[in-house]
Amino acid sequence: MHVTSKARLIATATALLWLAVLPAAPAATPQYQIYDIGVVDVGDTASQGFGVSHAGVAVGRSLHTGGSEAFTWTLNGGLVGLPNLAGRNYAVSNSANDTGSVVGTAATTAFGSGRLPVIWQNGVVSQLPLPVGETLGDANSVNASTVAAGSADGGSLQRGVIYSGGSATIITQTTSNGSYFVTAFGINDSGRVVGQGIDPTNAARNVGIVYDIGQSMAFEVGALPGMNGALAFGVSNTGYVVGSSMLNQGSGLPFIWSDQGGIVAIPVATGTSQGSARAVNSAGWVVGNDSSAFSIPFLYDGTATYRLADLIPPNSGWDLSMNTSSSALGISENGIIVGTGVHNGETHAYAMVPASATPTPTPTPTPTSTPTPTPPPTATPSPTPTTTATPTATPTSTPRQAPTPRLRPTPPPRP
Repeated sequence: MHVTSKARLIATATALLWLAVLPAAPAATPQYQIYDIGVVDVGDTASQGFGVSHAGVAVGRSLHTGGSEAFTWTLNGGLVGLPNLAGRNYAVSNSANDTGSVVGTAATTAFGSGRLPVIWQNGVVSQLPLPVGETLGDANSVNASTVAAGSADGGSLQRGVIYSGGSATIITQTTSNGSYFVTAFGINDSGRVVGQGIDPTNAARNVGIVYDIGQSMAFEVGALPGMNGALAFGVSNTGYVVGSSMLNQGSGLPFIWSDQGGIVAIPVATGTSQGSARAVNSAGWVVGNDSSAFSIPFLYDGTATYRLADLIPPNSGWDLSMNTSSSALGISENGIIVGTGVHNGETHAYAMVPASATPTPTPTPTPTSTPTPTPPPTATPSPTPTTTATPTATPTSTPRQAPTPRLRPTPPPRP
């Protein structure tokens, strides 16, 4: 018999509530204003945006010679630099909740050497406790209850971790075939955790793994047709999971998964042939990156996939389609998108804010689904075509400190 957790039931109930109250999908292409988040200190060389809270608190890092500084940004409050942990000159904020907590990673190099999980509360930084015996870790996501998800250790010993109430617990729950968490990339408010898993029976295969806190087992999102695995990067409060599905460790295609609909392909943006979905809100709006010769940040509204470059005012000075540094890594409940682009020649974090109140669409993904485990909902809104083209592009700006990679395609790194 399948074990069902209270968390899972809550997620499903919430999803049904959204289905009952959401307005019809907008008919028009969404329009956005774009804001330059900028850099923390004069002389910083670049900034990158890595996520946004439900209510619109953006997070990321500002880079300078010999270090980086984490930040938060809000439309009304602007950019606020966060202090570094002593002995760690490289910091990044990966996630924020709406009660003032921010989590991330502090390291000794831009690539994550000596990385430690950290939390900022009331402007004060402190290290999150690691599991007994561990000396390395990172915190990738935090929910409204200030429960964080990330990983500990590195290489073949790296494991997914939950940080809660002053302690850290390795996620030991496995799927039915024994696949286990290597790192947790996202956690929602009801305790659904998503990330990258390892299949002990086929190490060449990526596992998009999901665990509802309180359950005795984890489960997989499955794979798109023609693929055999996935990586799961984001989860919404209604239980949607997004990521990339691939054959073994090859190039992937973006997907959205729900308890009710299983795994569904997200159409790639015009002129691209592969990509990865990175974040999703409760209505099923998804952001991520597709690629051709360049990196193409996209928005999927449940029906159509848009290049972000087509949704901002012309002559804005922003290049979101002709470079390898651009990304879209976070979307808030009211549609604020956060990522990185090139503004007047400089690599900067941005926040795209809906130009007018954009109603949140009804869930129901469209394309053919390949069901998997048990069932939150699905998504529908407005149009734009999709095509195919060429290979993947990856950011060239100083990379985000990555959780010690395994021999598999880990996502655009999370420190």
